[in-house]
Amino acid sequence: MSLRQRVYLANAVLLGITVMGTIAMIWYTYKTENLFTGIVVRHIPMYQTAESLENSLLNQKGYLSYYLLDKNPEWLRQLADFKLDFESQLSSAKPLVTEEWEKETLSRIESVYTTYIAAKDRVLTLYEKGDPGAGATLHREVRANFFKIYELCEKFKTAHKNAIDLSVEDSRSDARNLRYIGLLAIVTVVLLSLLINYIFTRHILEPIRKLAAEADHLGEGRVSGNEMAALKNSVHGLIENAEQTHAELMRSRESLMQSEKMAIVGQLAAGTAHSIRNPLTSIKMRLFSLGRSAKLSQDQQENISVISTEIGQINKILENFLEFSRPPKLTMKKQSPSQVVDNTLRLLEQRLKSYGVTIHIVRSEPLDDVLLDAGQFKEALANIIINACEAMKKGGRITITETMDSINKNRDTAVIRIQDSGPGIPVSIQDEVFNPFFTTKDDGTGLGLSICFNIISEHSGCLVLDSQEGQGTCFTITLPAGEDVHGKNSDH
Repeated sequence: MSLRQRVYLANAVLLGITVMGTIAMIWYTYKTENLFTGIVVRHIPMYQTAESLENSLLNQKGYLSYYLLDKNPEWLRQLADFKLDFESQLSSAKPLVTEEWEKETLSRIESVYTTYIAAKDRVLTLYEKGDPGAGATLHREVRANFFKIYELCEKFKTAHKNAIDLSVEDSRSDARNLRYIGLLAIVTVVLLSLLINYIFTRHILEPIRKLAAEADHLGEGRVSGNEMAALKNSVHGLIENAEQTHAELMRSRESLMQSEKMAIVGQLAAGTAHSIRNPLTSIKMRLFSLGRSAKLSQDQQENISVISTEIGQINKILENFLEFSRPPKLTMKKQSPSQVVDNTLRLLEQRLKSYGVTIHIVRSEPLDDVLLDAGQFKEALANIIINACEAMKKGGRITITETMDSINKNRDTAVIRIQDSGPGIPVSIQDEVFNPFFTTKDDGTGLGLSICFNIISEHSGCLVLDSQEGQGTCFTITLPAGEDVHGKNSDH
């Protein structure tokens, strides 16, 4: 049977025993009520009536003899009182009888008693008329009737006494049986309770406990004495881990898509670079020679200058293609990123002044040394800072914050946050800013931030964008610190 069927069966048997025990108790109460009703309503009153009849009959014994001895009428008066009492008891017993033998017995008692009273009256009459011989003979007959009445009353009383005893014995027997049933029910309920506890412990709680322990191990849940609470916490931990894993998977997927795009762009750049750069170089040299040898008007010189500038722009685009398509060959060396930040700012000093941008560095102390390629990292920093300057068209402020954070469990992480006071990046395009060829500038190539992303990724770091419209943009660079952070070396 399945676990559900076993649990249902045990509960059904337990419920059945409880219902049967309840029915037995109710049945016993009704039976006991009937027994005691019969005893109290019928048998005891009838027993008391029979006993009263015996007493009234016994009280009548001897009064006639006492009167014949001393002729005192008081004896006859008392005898008359006991006669009335006997007749009254007999009359009160008649409405109580329900069975035929009871009616027959009372009828015989009444009949013999009537004969007994009539005979006593004749005995008295014979003695008063002076016929003591006949009176004595009849008197013996009266005594015989007396004992017959007494025997009938005793029989009537004994029958009801036996009925009372039988009812009491039936009640005791039912009580014993009920106790046995109750004891059996208790034992059965205890055994079933133990069985249910065993089933729940072995087949429900124990698997839940093991599952909670396993989930604690996998989901880093908090251990608790309550299995359900522990399982709940563990499942929450698993959900959190799953969310983190999903986030990492999405980042890996984005990186894979980025790599695929880079491969496509690399093929495109490699195919176009050799075909375009040589003719452009030749055109630029001919224009330079033409500008020096020919006598050109002012407008013609301006046109040649514009053409030369545009050729330079095309050449710049080709260089960006080539740089984007070929992963940078890093020359890794232990160095503080703070030093690279300072070198970059010195390099861009004049350009920052031309944009009207001020730089504010938040640094309690230089960042710890990490393995990095200073040239490539400087290029990524310069690209981010120049993008920020171009976004702040009327000048502004760039804040560079450097900290050492414990983001990774195994090592510290160098964090550089570059925050500008520009207009911010709309939410609708934030997911695309690192995509190749995506740009909002009229003369942009859309490869600057993609190159920055690739450089930081090659350093086993992470580049994250955080921006709100009207509140500026923040690029956060994280670089792992330690000896074995990259799994890469200077052979990149």
